[in-house]
Amino acid sequence: MVLVENLVKSFKGFRAVDGISFRVEPGEIVGLLGPNGAGKTTTLRCIAGILKPDSGRIQIGEFDLERQEQQAKRLLAFIPEMPNPYELLTVREHLKLVAMCYDTLPLYAERADELLQRYELADKANALAGTLSKGMKQKLAVVCALVHNAQVFLCDEPLMGIDPRGQYTFKAELQRLRDEGAAILVSTHQLDTAERLCDRVIIMHKGRLLAEGTLGELQQRAQMEGSTLEEVFLRLTAESEQTAAVETV
Repeated sequence: MVLVENLVKSFKGFRAVDGISFRVEPGEIVGLLGPNGAGKTTTLRCIAGILKPDSGRIQIGEFDLERQEQQAKRLLAFIPEMPNPYELLTVREHLKLVAMCYDTLPLYAERADELLQRYELADKANALAGTLSKGMKQKLAVVCALVHNAQVFLCDEPLMGIDPRGQYTFKAELQRLRDEGAAILVSTHQLDTAERLCDRVIIMHKGRLLAEGTLGELQQRAQMEGSTLEEVFLRLTAESEQTAAVETV
């Protein structure tokens, strides 16, 4: 479970995240949507413990991220939008390093070959990460997230750069993890994918939570029954822009 309460994060006086609250329950996939600059990546990095919030509270499972950081992070796996692997480590060494950090070396020995095969990295197992293409680096980030016993998955545009077969495999993986009780938060601009993959979505705009719910609930809010998530998203964000423009006049 992920619980976010009144999260605020600023950069040089600019509020990238402005007091948002939400939760992700075990056994669900939640989409985190929003235009560029909405605060999605900042939110994910705060939840992952990469950025320290200005204020607010984050709970991972039973653990408060600020007071019980190590226990909370043991439950997490984070897939960044722009993976930055260690260039002088091989693909296989990355998996082993992650397993060592999480004290799950037996899982590494059991899963490494199967994961590398599944994500078509087996022939790159002994290649240095610095030699990989962008798509291969993204796949490496995925298999590193799967090599230990994470219960919460934070995914920031995880499909960017991955070929169609890899995308299909990873989406099926997320559905399997959800069915096994994982809590999954996925930031994406691929609204058609979010519509098919996510149990519900959170829409952010200008650092704030604009809307939250299932597609049916968002359709009702936008008075657009039968519309796609993309159509509803465009309506709600456009209305928010208009409201903001009126408020500044």
